[in-house]
Amino acid sequence: MPQDLTTDQFLGGRVTIVQPAQGFRAGIDAVLLAAAVPAQPGQSVLELGCGVGAASLCLAARVPGLTQAAVELQPDYANLARRNAAHARAEIDVFTADLQALPAPLRARSFDHVLANPPYYQRSAGSAARDGGRDVALAGQTPLAAWVDTATRRLRPGGCLTMIQRPDRLPDLMSALDGRLGALEVLPLLPRVGRPACLILLRAIKGRRTPFSLRAPLVLHQGDQHERDAESYQPEVAHLLRNAAPLPGFSNFFG
Repeated sequence: MPQDLTTDQFLGGRVTIVQPAQGFRAGIDAVLLAAAVPAQPGQSVLELGCGVGAASLCLAARVPGLTQAAVELQPDYANLARRNAAHARAEIDVFTADLQALPAPLRARSFDHVLANPPYYQRSAGSAARDGGRDVALAGQTPLAAWVDTATRRLRPGGCLTMIQRPDRLPDLMSALDGRLGALEVLPLLPRVGRPACLILLRAIKGRRTPFSLRAPLVLHQGDQHERDAESYQPEVAHLLRNAAPLPGFSNFFG
């Protein structure tokens, strides 16, 4: 293995990912995103901005028989996503493309699910990261509105959009949604009881008109502070991180 790559395991070893030692690295966010997608065997799934493919592979490990495609702007990351999919024997069509200019084969398709982990930071709000790949992944030039629009266009009627974001970007994300999407649910993720949310998960259905729902927060860790050098995940969170369980906290009428 080249010195600039590491091999990391997810879902208790069910998924193995080769990724850059420096730059943007997949972590718990990808696992949480995959766990939030209410996919069923036989359905079709598209991931926008897949990086090295961690979220798509975690979803494939939990739900067999999916038809999966993914888009990644950066060629090096897209190549690693293909390598990781091949190693896992997962059939994921990875396209190297800008999500605002999808290739014709993707523009001709619609999907039951679209998932995405858009950059968490606005490029105008800070300086660029030293590593180019990390900078694009964390604060790319593509606005959230473009992510939502592309996802919505690729969803079939009744299809589900699932995204993960920082709480401070929720206003931008909400303003990017339009009348094509409904049944919007937001699930705050708290690091510990009494702490502000560190992430939010959002789901919406194309063509559905069910009112907005703010779900009860999901607390990730036990206790009110980090007390020892060991994992402290809540049992239901540890279950999804280790055993490929679906994320608790959302309603069950998706699919």
